[in-house]
Amino acid sequence: MTRTSTVLGGAALAAGTLVAASWLRRRPFSFRGKTVVIFGGSRGLGLVLARKFADEGARLVLVARHRGELDRACRDIEARGGTATVVPCDVRDPEDVASAIRTAVSRFGGIDVLVNDAGVMQAGPFEHMTDEDFEEALGVHLWGPLHAVRAALPYLRGAGRIVNVASIGGKIPVPHMLPYVASKFALVGLSEALSAELAKDGVSVTTVCPGLMRTGSPRHATFKGRHAREHAWFAISAGLPLVSISAERAARRIVEACRRRRPVLIITPQARLAVALHGLAPGLLVRALGVVARLLPSPTGPEGDRSRRGAESASWAAPSVLTRLSDRAALENNEL
Repeated sequence: MTRTSTVLGGAALAAGTLVAASWLRRRPFSFRGKTVVIFGGSRGLGLVLARKFADEGARLVLVARHRGELDRACRDIEARGGTATVVPCDVRDPEDVASAIRTAVSRFGGIDVLVNDAGVMQAGPFEHMTDEDFEEALGVHLWGPLHAVRAALPYLRGAGRIVNVASIGGKIPVPHMLPYVASKFALVGLSEALSAELAKDGVSVTTVCPGLMRTGSPRHATFKGRHAREHAWFAISAGLPLVSISAERAARRIVEACRRRRPVLIITPQARLAVALHGLAPGLLVRALGVVARLLPSPTGPEGDRSRRGAESASWAAPSVLTRLSDRAALENNEL
């Protein structure tokens, strides 16, 4: 065999290998019969994700703090013909998380997909935020996913998938949401580093950073400062059709990203633009957000230190016609 033919043969083999690898990556992956564990799966985006996985034939383990919400979510999934097990759990407690993972393995024999979507939202001026607010956000958004990954990893090695739902608040510094932003930045860093490190074990990690979504979550967010005004800007922003995305559309994109093992998914054009601007001109974006911060409600007296849920912070502005889509999502996604 001549040198030329050897080179050509090697090139053909390499090309064939690349084509085969590309074909394998594009082959449709089915979630039918797979076990999907969803932390934060009782309401909001987590419940909508559960519905999407159930529609594809996955077996679900829904994990959240409140048994009542979990039972309603389970009935929702079973009404669609799906299979679900529920596990009450505080994601901040590593023993609770490990027990939830053991329950999933005991019930279905293993885990194929782990979704970390448990979340808390606190909005208000920094002057009213306490160390406890930051600790709660970090406990749910950073330590919770870390506990879940540690507990599930032995069952995921080889071909498992992890989806960590962060936020655009984990990419850009959104004002009046400092505990949320700090904890979501931490989750993005953890998730992307895990994606790089766990690839050697055959485990894919998808970091999801949605922009504004219509999940119905403002009712469960907590507000400090001028409670009604903080709730109003938050609820209106989350419900406007041209700047927010429905939970259903977001969930479809997340499931598809998980299927294709995408390392990063940023949802909504506005979120992608903001991330691009932050990458190209971070100082400019931070100054622009400083202008936004000046337009938000100012701090108030000691009464502003108390947390109130969105459901306790209603005003003429929210709920209103401006929040109609978000209010409808709350009804549909077990947020009431």
